[in-house]
Amino acid sequence: MSKSSSSSGSFSVLGADVTITGNIAASTELHIDGTVEGDIDCASLVQGEASQIAGEVKAESARLAGRVDGSIHARELVILRSATINGDVHYEALTVEQGASVQGRFAPREAGSASASSSQSSAQSESSSESTSSASGSTTADLGISPFSSDDSSDEQGNSASANYY
Repeated sequence: MSKSSSSSGSFSVLGADVTITGNIAASTELHIDGTVEGDIDCASLVQGEASQIAGEVKAESARLAGRVDGSIHARELVILRSATINGDVHYEALTVEQGASVQGRFAPREAGSASASSSQSSAQSESSSESTSSASGSTTADLGISPFSSDDSSDEQGNSASANYY
């Protein structure tokens, strides 16, 4: 487990040759170029393109460029074109670059509170939006992400755009 100091302007870097097995907590910015097998809780996360994270990510702000296998909770989230996300995404402000791959549910959350189930929408994407920024009231349609049906998919509605939107 790694814990950084809380002095302003400090940050921690995990290089490309570093593999961490265990949870990481940092009170300031964390830059990851290596591999983390565990949960990450930090103020700000910057993930390099070759980086891999297998675990839950919690951060005030996150800029993801590598692979994440786990849920993401961030107030401000940027998913770059090189990113591959396999897990649910909870955010207040979101930017997704064209070419990013996200497989999971997008759930905008109210400022300062956990996301409500009525505001969840399902998404499986090879995102086709141009660098799109959205506020908490947006839907997956605003991001150019095609919805998929729930587990009881009898596919009655086909690709109907009216399914599961709030």
